[in-house]
Amino acid sequence: MPFGLLKPLVDRAGRYSWIWPSTFLRQAVPRSRCISVLTVLRFMAGYWSRRRPRFLAGAAISFGATCFDLALPWASATLVDAIASERDQNTVWSAWLMFVLMFVGFTLTRNVAHRIWIPVAARNMEELTNEAFDRVQRFPAAWYSTAFTGGSVRQIGRAMWGYDDVTDALTVHVGPAIVVLVGLSGMLLMRSPLAGGVAILSVVLFTIVNLVVTARYVRPANLISTDLDSIVSGKIADAITANASVKSFAAERRELARLEEDTARWRESIERTWSRFVDLGLLQNLILLLMQAGVTGLMVRAWINGSATPGDVTFAMTAFILMSGYLRNLGDSVRGLQKGIDDAADAANFASERTETPGSHPGLMVRRGKVQFDHVCFAYGDDRDPILSGFDLIIEPGTTVAITGESGSGKSTLIRLLHRLYEPQQGRILIDGQDIAGVSLASLRSAIAIAPQEPVLFHRTIRENIAYGRPDASLDEVQRVARLACAEALIDRLPGGYDCLVGERGTTLSGGERQRVALARALLVDAPILVLDEATSALDRDTEEKILRNLANRSTGATTLVIAHRPAPIAAAGRVVRVIQGRALEA
Repeated sequence: MPFGLLKPLVDRAGRYSWIWPSTFLRQAVPRSRCISVLTVLRFMAGYWSRRRPRFLAGAAISFGATCFDLALPWASATLVDAIASERDQNTVWSAWLMFVLMFVGFTLTRNVAHRIWIPVAARNMEELTNEAFDRVQRFPAAWYSTAFTGGSVRQIGRAMWGYDDVTDALTVHVGPAIVVLVGLSGMLLMRSPLAGGVAILSVVLFTIVNLVVTARYVRPANLISTDLDSIVSGKIADAITANASVKSFAAERRELARLEEDTARWRESIERTWSRFVDLGLLQNLILLLMQAGVTGLMVRAWINGSATPGDVTFAMTAFILMSGYLRNLGDSVRGLQKGIDDAADAANFASERTETPGSHPGLMVRRGKVQFDHVCFAYGDDRDPILSGFDLIIEPGTTVAITGESGSGKSTLIRLLHRLYEPQQGRILIDGQDIAGVSLASLRSAIAIAPQEPVLFHRTIRENIAYGRPDASLDEVQRVARLACAEALIDRLPGGYDCLVGERGTTLSGGERQRVALARALLVDAPILVLDEATSALDRDTEEKILRNLANRSTGATTLVIAHRPAPIAAAGRVVRVIQGRALEA
């Protein structure tokens, strides 16, 4: 087959515009796919080395099993020669016993190797999944603003099984195959230089074709298939998560149509990928056919000429059967290896992605809770207009400050910067005189409690959601903050009360109910700095005013920032600051 037919139209940067001209698809395919095979293998080697003694013990025993397989053609040849030339039954039975023991030895040693590897593989897969999840949790907020949740979940799940595919291919198939193929080729070479030469050439040709065609013809298509698999999963998760919006606009058919476009692309891609695997299998079988004809034909001719015994012919035939089996396994393993590498590429890329900077200072020490924005400048991306431009604001400890302004003026951005979800391009943010850019994220965020406008709850009980910031809180403490947030009555109405599950993202509760649960969650932490980001915007006026009175009667001395548009929260604050054109102006 001419190489020009095999060469994919993929440029060196790993872009896939040759498949579909869709702008959406080109944007949706992750750039992480440019990661090299060696990078992925180095990533996996880090897990293999964690249990090196057990891993190497399994490899050594597997090598022993391979040696039994390697000796099988010799045992077959010995048995046939004994039957053909000996009348002594003891010699024949001894040869037969040796032949059987080769199978027994191979079966037992391979079984032991697998039993050694099983806990190693399971533990490494567990750790890979946990660590990939933990790393994704620590990515900056900007990463989450562009990532598909469902796609990321799918990538982590695929990486776990990708590790299994790669490890299985290398330790169970590729390594033993190399030993058997090299060994049998050498043994054939000693019995018949011509037959051995044909075997060696066939093995070399098979290996080169397999590697080149897989890397240059099969892998590009498989990469696109796995990327589209993530996109489809992300679209499904996106629509299911926003199902209330879908229903409110009767948009089920529209969402299905959107998904059908992506599943159609996935179908076209997977058909192309599978077809290329079939093409590769055809090439492999053609090479094996040439090998079979060459090796066995030469040995039969040698027997006719009297230069080979029946045992030599048996050796060649048994060797070919073994070699063809190992070569087929090698071909399948290379495909599995490639698929596993592609599946694990995202997790390997996660390991090199920048996470949130933890800060070099051991921790933030909050004694009073003074907050200062010192000439802060910030824009979401280099090509966008600045949201904040020379923003200066000092909030004295223990005071309540309302921050108002038009939508998009930067009020919520202040909170994101204070929480270090984003970093300012210029200026500093200080708490009690300490630059928050130099403190650990854990200490900073534990000093700030936030009740957001659109709270996200976990699919857990009401009690677990309220106690999320303090998992060791008692039920009495949970109930106390629920009363402060005017959430106790609604919780009592729920089946199971505090043990009621709230559904994914809290969908069984209304917007106002979620806000009250989120407010209770923030109050339970009892942090020195409290942020209310439109925290009561979904509540009726009476409930809102009652909550504000409860907060005013608290004697915690917390510094409170209130992001608000509505009159009641603004009126409850001792000071009002407006954000206008990226700057702070006293109201």
